[in-house]
Amino acid sequence: MAGKSGKGKGGKKIESSGRVQYTMRIVESSTCAVCKQQCARGLRYLERMSQPGALGKGVPCILTRRKLT
Repeated sequence: MAGKSGKGKGGKKIESSGRVQYTMRIVESSTCAVCKQQCARGLRYLERMSQPGALGKGVPCILTRRKLT
């Protein structure tokens, strides 16, 4: 084990599985309320957050989808 540590400083390159991966911004109900292109997911979230005492952490917005490289 001389000179070799388990912490990958220069290691193998991780290959992708061939699937395209995307990332989306997490938006809150206030953003969904003023959106010009309201999607079904955003409308469901907006309805759920309009209930008294509702707690939410946001919903992924399909309109902000970006491809990971």
